[in-house]
Amino acid sequence: MTAGARRVARVVLLDPDDRILLLHGHEPADPDDDWWFTPGGGLEGDETHEEAARRELAEETGITDIELGPVLWKRTCSFPFDGRRWDQDEWYFLARTAQTATAPQGLTELELRSVAGLRWWTSAELLSARETVYPTRLAELLRTLLDEGPPRVPLVLAAEIV
Repeated sequence: MTAGARRVARVVLLDPDDRILLLHGHEPADPDDDWWFTPGGGLEGDETHEEAARRELAEETGITDIELGPVLWKRTCSFPFDGRRWDQDEWYFLARTAQTATAPQGLTELELRSVAGLRWWTSAELLSARETVYPTRLAELLRTLLDEGPPRVPLVLAAEIV
């Protein structure tokens, strides 16, 4: 982990049809600079990654009825957003739910300015998507997850520096 990096828990949320839920984000000052990403966010206080994953998912999607599974992937990333550089150490948890209706209820002020919505994606839709998706190999990672199941130990993904 990068010294001083923000610790982040993300959720690869799958519904009964193996669709993944992604949020549609954009740079607050430039809505045309947009991308899709998994729900999640920074750990607060002494909260565990698991607790943060559940809290962030509830805040960003309104979905609370989940079966939280193992950590699938870990990655470090660094990117500019809203006028500053973010250095993050991210853990991606597998989760399953039958609750597909979404109702974001705890978005921060920054999220209100930078999240345009969310949607469920099939693996095929993700593989053919022209939009930017993070992590960048998500379509391939999801296909492998659906074909082979979760890895025995979390995969360490290549660092992404934007």
